[in-house]
Amino acid sequence: MLNDIISAIPLGFFLSFMIGPVFFVLLETSVVKGFKAAIIFDLGVVLADVIFILIAYFSSYRLIQSIKDDPALFIFGGLVMLTYGIISFVKNRNESKKELDPEDPKELEKNNYLSLFIKGFFLNFINIGVLGFWLAILITIGPQLELKASRMITFFTTLIATYFITDICKILAAKQLRNKLNPNNILIIKKFISIVLIISGLFLLSQGLFPKDKKIVNSAIEHLEEQQ
Repeated sequence: MLNDIISAIPLGFFLSFMIGPVFFVLLETSVVKGFKAAIIFDLGVVLADVIFILIAYFSSYRLIQSIKDDPALFIFGGLVMLTYGIISFVKNRNESKKELDPEDPKELEKNNYLSLFIKGFFLNFINIGVLGFWLAILITIGPQLELKASRMITFFTTLIATYFITDICKILAAKQLRNKLNPNNILIIKKFISIVLIISGLFLLSQGLFPKDKKIVNSAIEHLEEQQ
């Protein structure tokens, strides 16, 4: 068990620093909305990861094969993320600096924690490439854990816990910037995050429109076929 825990910690730490839309939105949430809001957002992200792990673990080969052959999932996820990014960008352009005053204590009071949780979950869940990532991890690590349920639970629980704890450290670090930012800088950060979401949406769309480029999922499928 100790070996499984030790082997999961580096992967959890690495996962926390994977650059993607969730990474940037998490930091933005910490800077703009505060520590508690960022934690709630991250819990939504973690829930999506847990669901993906369960899907990867319990899914049949037929289900995984359907994901491989159906680019519509990538197109749908790309369109949703692209639309969200565009709406956010337009909204940020129209926001007044007064509404984004980082010194205004009412900013934190306006947080809707349920919507932040759903936002974190949704932003991670619509990225079907994340499922491909967990499939690859499961297929690579599974045989080393002898596919024993107890060892798998220990490994992935440690991985997720390490990931979450590292995220807390990132949130605390980002929060320190809050007092150093003026409203104009916050607007720039929010616009930057919107652009990241737009680019990520376009990338997902390209994965659906050009299925041969879905390297993550295809790699996982190839590993699975070798295990059959």
